[in-house]
Amino acid sequence: MGMIESPKRYTNRDIETIFFRPMFKGESAAELGIRVLYNMPMPTTVQLWSPRKNVLQAYSSGWTGGNSAVREQKQIEMVKMKAEVGFSAEDYFNQIYEHIVGRADVSLDDLTGTELEQAETELFRASIAESIRTMMWVGDTNADDLNLIDGLLVRIYNYSTMNSIDFIDKPLTADCVVELFEKLWSAASPELKALKSEGHLTFFCTSDIVDFYEQYLDKFGADAAYTDMTTGRRELHYHGIRIVDMGISQFLPRESVECSTLCFLTDSRNLVLAVNTADDPSAEIRMWYNPDEMENRQRASFLMGCEILDEGIVVRADFA
Repeated sequence: MGMIESPKRYTNRDIETIFFRPMFKGESAAELGIRVLYNMPMPTTVQLWSPRKNVLQAYSSGWTGGNSAVREQKQIEMVKMKAEVGFSAEDYFNQIYEHIVGRADVSLDDLTGTELEQAETELFRASIAESIRTMMWVGDTNADDLNLIDGLLVRIYNYSTMNSIDFIDKPLTADCVVELFEKLWSAASPELKALKSEGHLTFFCTSDIVDFYEQYLDKFGADAAYTDMTTGRRELHYHGIRIVDMGISQFLPRESVECSTLCFLTDSRNLVLAVNTADDPSAEIRMWYNPDEMENRQRASFLMGCEILDEGIVVRADFA
């Protein structure tokens, strides 16, 4: 049996460059479908600027600019998190070894410490990223699990001022999924509709709605539809609005969100995930071997929070 006994500890800048920044920048951040703030100064505050809508006036000498742009602030509450994973030594070695043999550029006769460290990092980073994504969506402080924070869904379905449509008069099928999208668009506020040209409007849906929409598209007899059926669709859109599968159906219903089918329309920049490792003195990533238990252990600590910036540009569907 192989064992990996070399301890590893990352703090300060190493946490950012090795673990968290690859998760929350570039394509990795885009896959979440929302706005990600990483290592913003604490307290994490988002500035919402509301410029004057009419700045044109008749020409005259001197300054006649009038009032300044309106600035609003929204503070994101950050909560300290800890992630811990333990593996038996044999299982841990097998998982790490599987990561290594999957790479074509590795010589299995000469495994260096660097290659083992990269494989360990990838394994733990994937676990942390999925846990953050899940907590961000379905976190519920009233539930028995995933209850460290109130996630985005709890906030969306608990805000009393949130705009909503009633979609409980019929079962959801492939034939009526477009009607759902149309109702959401019709109920959207003028401010939300005006953001469509900026390209960030998104239908956030559970997997069943995405499946029904694909079934609807499959009915078309064009060559493009046949190609989509055989090769799949990288992204789905409806009238230019992106459709995102939140990938959380396995966690629904929740204590505060009692439906298993969910859909809402908003600007993706309106949903914010904030992660911070710079302003927490105890933030660290640690991986070590415990000889007493013959167990490999991994631990991470960091700060996390999420928020909806503007309730007025969200419209949700209420299902039975």
